Amino acid sequence: MKSPDELFVQSRNAMGTVFTIYLYAHDGELAGVLFESAFEEIERLEEALSNYRATSELSRINRLAARQAVTTDPEVFALLQTSVAYSQRSAGAFDVTVGPLMRTWGFFRGEGRYPTDAELRHARESVGSEKVNLDPATRTVHFAAPGVELDLGAIGKGHAVDRAVKVLREAGVKAALVDAGSSTLYAMNAPPGKSAWTVHVPRPGDRSQTVSTVALRNESLSTSGSYEKFFQLNGRRYCHVMDPRAGVPVQGVLQATLIAPDSTTTDALSNAMFVMGPEAGSKLLATVSAARGLWILGEPESQRLVQWQWQDCGGDEQTLAAKPEKGKG
Repeated sequence: MKSPDELFVQSRNAMGTVFTIYLYAHDGELAGVLFESAFEEIERLEEALSNYRATSELSRINRLAARQAVTTDPEVFALLQTSVAYSQRSAGAFDVTVGPLMRTWGFFRGEGRYPTDAELRHARESVGSEKVNLDPATRTVHFAAPGVELDLGAIGKGHAVDRAVKVLREAGVKAALVDAGSSTLYAMNAPPGKSAWTVHVPRPGDRSQTVSTVALRNESLSTSGSYEKFFQLNGRRYCHVMDPRAGVPVQGVLQATLIAPDSTTTDALSNAMFVMGPEAGSKLLATVSAARGLWILGEPESQRLVQWQWQDCGGDEQTLAAKPEKGKG
């Protein structure tokens, strides 16, 4: 008689965060093989997509694409196409070229500062997905302006989660949860004897408190938050989540959480819905299959929730915390 599956958990550092995989398997030896396969896939993607690795495909594109059309591999090209498409769908609220603005505001150095008008103007000249020319016929990338750079941090981890889930599915895993820094996670099927994985969304500024509890089955959840990385200047708070259209940090939004069928979508569009806010963001979510959204607005001491198609299950079994990742956005 086959023994019942047990829950196994393993974590590893990748993509600037901690990936944790929860999976059910017959024994620890099988679980170890499964973990290795999934984490190898995540590492493969980090090697391709990291702009902190000089040897990555993304770094090669950033070095060359302002001077010439750069041929890239099918996977990276497809992810760039998806990124540009999400930028267009969100009217520029999501943008993988936002790096020059982040640098100008001091967030890459960890020391926020208010840029001069000239600095801001110069940075904005290098930002905008319309400056990234993609040619499907030749699978090439070419930047239309100097200073353009790609940073897939707001979509790459979601793509890695989706790929790891695919590896586990193909290996025959019946139930798993793949979690990238708790800011993006995917719930595959359901734990034995359960109908879904139950995930807590913490309250901004106090992770010991739960703002909502949701049931996930073959769905992804991503959260973008503003309250962990920010600076204050002249009594005003500036968060690290940038509005690429205005060139300034987003004001008045503490957290945005999105549930949708895949992690590439939730990773990117939770960022967009944070930037857009509830009114415009809900119109974006209406275009996403089976989407559910939750915004928390205001200030840390005075919070207001806005829900869109949200379903709170209030469960307390198989619980995992989903939290905004430091630096996400």
